[in-house]
Amino acid sequence: MEIRFYKFHGTGNDFILIDNREGHFQPDVATVEQMCNRRFGIGADGLILLENRKGFDFGMIYFNADGKVGTLCGNGSRCITAFARYLGIIDRKARFEASDGEHLSEVLSADGDDFMVKVGFRDQKVGEISALGTFIDTGSPHLVRFVPETAKVDVVRDGRRIRNSKKYAQTGVNVDFVEIVRDMIHVRTYERGVEDETWSCGTGVTASALVVASKFVPPRGYYQVQTRGGLLKVSFNQHHDEFTDIWLEGPAKKVFEGTIDL
Repeated sequence: MEIRFYKFHGTGNDFILIDNREGHFQPDVATVEQMCNRRFGIGADGLILLENRKGFDFGMIYFNADGKVGTLCGNGSRCITAFARYLGIIDRKARFEASDGEHLSEVLSADGDDFMVKVGFRDQKVGEISALGTFIDTGSPHLVRFVPETAKVDVVRDGRRIRNSKKYAQTGVNVDFVEIVRDMIHVRTYERGVEDETWSCGTGVTASALVVASKFVPPRGYYQVQTRGGLLKVSFNQHHDEFTDIWLEGPAKKVFEGTIDL
């Protein structure tokens, strides 16, 4: 079976996107893992299916690079919104269904294969604080840890240790290493499912910004967040450690398209 695919990335967090509105592509774990493999497949941090969903502009099904169905992907949500615009499904605003329910998104600008997109998150409250860090679930579970310098962190070693610790071994957790640099946040993330550092993680960037806002500074309504793959913006309304009207904003880019024979 020959499948047409599209490759997008959001600040270096890259995805295989497939228009599956006809429902012809029903992948198993091995197929997704093969397609995401950077040596033997197309290569990506994950695979996303765009599908029809009654009452929504589209539905989003996200698979991690290990082939398993994942939880919410923030940068992937921005990329699939850009993809929907590219396919002519939406103009600017979208209402779509992801693993954790309804989300709103908007294409702020579009220039050829380059898009600027924001996506909304459900209301959040900062969770448990432990010696390992601060837990928060922004559609995917994250543990936020503050470090003196993100550049000096061994993200794979330290992130893997926490992700496989007794506390999180069964369910898994994404680990965000956060440094505050003047009025900006620097974030590096170890992602479960990828089991490696990714160049950017949308739910992790959002989690990090909310935890920083709850702990260290007076309410300001937004943060610029620097990842290895680029700059993102998280905006929100805050009441102590509770957050509403949360948006993740940043670039999304179509890199190439092609077909693969499965």
